[in-house]
Amino acid sequence: MAFIGKDLVGILSPNKTVDVMSSPNGSTTTMSLSRTPGSVNNVEIYIDGVFQTPGVEYTLASDVVTFTTAPVSGTSVVAISGDDTAIVTPEENTITSVKILDGTVTNSKLATGITSDKLLVGSIIPAGLNTDNVTGIPSGTEYTKSASDPAIDTNSGSLGKMWFNTTSGEMFVLIDATTDNNVWYNVGGGEGAVGKAFGGRGGGTVSGYVAGGFNGGRASNIQKWSFSSASNASTIGFLTVGRNGFTVGQSSGTHGYATGGFSGSYQDIIGKYSFFSDGNAENSGSLSSARSTVAGNSSYTHGYVSGGTSGSLSDTIEKFTFSSNSDTSDVGNLPAGERGLASSSSDTYGYLTGNDSGSNVIKAFSFVSDGDAVVKTATLSTSYEYPTGNSSNTHGYTSGGKISAVNSNNIEKYSFVSDTNSQNIADLTQERSGGGGSSSTDHGYTCGGDKAGSPSRSNVIDRFPFASESSASDHGDLVGDFTNCSGTQY
Repeated sequence: MAFIGKDLVGILSPNKTVDVMSSPNGSTTTMSLSRTPGSVNNVEIYIDGVFQTPGVEYTLASDVVTFTTAPVSGTSVVAISGDDTAIVTPEENTITSVKILDGTVTNSKLATGITSDKLLVGSIIPAGLNTDNVTGIPSGTEYTKSASDPAIDTNSGSLGKMWFNTTSGEMFVLIDATTDNNVWYNVGGGEGAVGKAFGGRGGGTVSGYVAGGFNGGRASNIQKWSFSSASNASTIGFLTVGRNGFTVGQSSGTHGYATGGFSGSYQDIIGKYSFFSDGNAENSGSLSSARSTVAGNSSYTHGYVSGGTSGSLSDTIEKFTFSSNSDTSDVGNLPAGERGLASSSSDTYGYLTGNDSGSNVIKAFSFVSDGDAVVKTATLSTSYEYPTGNSSNTHGYTSGGKISAVNSNNIEKYSFVSDTNSQNIADLTQERSGGGGSSSTDHGYTCGGDKAGSPSRSNVIDRFPFASESSASDHGDLVGDFTNCSGTQY
């Protein structure tokens, strides 16, 4: 399964407290904590799993947090608090029996104050010790120990409940207890959350989506299909404006995004739709300029929009935050203005391949620090026009696209960790370009696109495996023949 988020080592130590904001409504800017942390830097706050910056996105007065911007209605707000108490921790295996005053190791001290890793082996002789005279052991109602991860349909416990995977050592906090749609945030030993998946990076476990596109007119359909078994897509909602000019959209842990596009005029819309409940999209912000055929990438915290055209080609790289509705900010530039780029995303970089006129270049820009995209040493095996992008945890994929104006069925694969040239590893079921791209934890999906013959557009959802370099199979059909639609995943 996929993990999303950062490794927050030690936040579940005994001097930490978890609080969950009750019913964010988009206007309430304060949250009361169950302890007084002493400093704003002793409070870590996550909105829908996205880390907030202390002193910037929230302040602290006594035990009350004040947000710079009120959390959006329906989001999950979790605060993990410590305090200013200084604790001197003994080195491991250093406490011997001569250091312990007779009669001071009581049941209550065993339950709350002494851990076995600090005691020298053999220093305490447990004469007569049994479960009857050891008290203070937690009942287990607010935590679960299991050999596996929790699931989105675990449906046990309340917000703030903890889950410990005894096989991997990973720890999770329940931040959304919606029936059959739990979200367990990973706070130790790994990244991410159960019940969450991020867009360009891949990692979807439930469903693939495409939004908008062209099917003889500019479509507004939001379509969804299951990753678990071969199935057709169904329309589950609509964008606010029918538009085309996408391939890969942006995905947070809770929402999919379709940015920019063309609807008879160029658009600057950031369209946002929920993964938790089927329904129509909302306009959650705007791009810096209206344009179409943009590339979409996703980090853990932000969506990225690159290139595109508004009649003239753009070289802009901009980003918007997943934690609240907002406009984009300009963070860098492509080497030149381009459109029709395929996009893939690793944990730390966005990757761009191909373009509208044909290119074999692989470009990358950092999610960690804002800046320009750089041209990688590695290249695709040939030049592609309007390919589709997919992502596993270790590799980027370029599927379909035109080669010298002729549609291709190639599936290419390149490494995120080494500058080695891309390899043509397999085939789609159809030769096409401009398809929508989605990614699960173990498969890439290429949906629709332009093809030769009649009809001139495809309705096929192709699926190819990441684990083996095998050709795609027909997973199902879109609700019609679509091209240039925005692909996301949950």
